[in-house]
Amino acid sequence: MNSSDDPDLPAIERIRNGDAGGCRVLLERHLDRLHALATRLLDSSADADEVCQDAFMRAWQQAPKWQAGKARFSTWLHQVVLNLSRDRLRARRASLPLDAIAEMADEDTPEQAHGRADRAQSVRNGLRQLPERQREALVLCHFQSLSNIEAAALLELSVDALESLLARARKGLRAALDGQGLAPGAAT
Repeated sequence: MNSSDDPDLPAIERIRNGDAGGCRVLLERHLDRLHALATRLLDSSADADEVCQDAFMRAWQQAPKWQAGKARFSTWLHQVVLNLSRDRLRARRASLPLDAIAEMADEDTPEQAHGRADRAQSVRNGLRQLPERQREALVLCHFQSLSNIEAAALLELSVDALESLLARARKGLRAALDGQGLAPGAAT
C-alpha cells in the first residue's frame, strides 16, 4: 500500500505533533461507522459506546507510533473494534439480547415506520441465528461496506474463504427471513 493512500495520515501526523485536533478528525471521520459495526455485532448501543471508547483510546495511544504501509489506519481501527466486540461477546456467554435500533427519522407514515422496524427486527433476529464468523463477515461486507479484501484481512482469512463464509451467511440469513415470510421473493 502506498502511504499516500491513507486519508488518516495527516490527522495522525497532527497527533504526533501534539495537536488534539487530529484526534477530533479521526473521531469525526470514523466514530459513526465503528459504532454501527459494534452495535451490529453486539446488538447493544450501550456496549458499542464502550467498545468505541476503548477503541479510540487505543487509537490515540497508537497514532504517534503508527507506521504507514501495511494497512490503512481505518482498517486497523475496524480490527480493534472487531476484537473488542469479540471479547465482549465471549464475556457474555449468553444469547445476545438485541436492543432496539433507533427508528429511522425520515418515515412517511406510521405504517411504513412500523414495517421498517419489523423488517429491521427480523434481520437482527436472522443475524443472531448465524454463527459468529458468518455474522462478522456479513456485517463487515454488507453493513460496513468494507471490500472483500479488507474484510478478509480483518478476519484473517483468504478472500476465497471469506466469499465462502459470506455465501453461507447469506444462505442462512435468507433461510431465517424466509421462515418469517420476509426473504426476497417471499409474500409479505
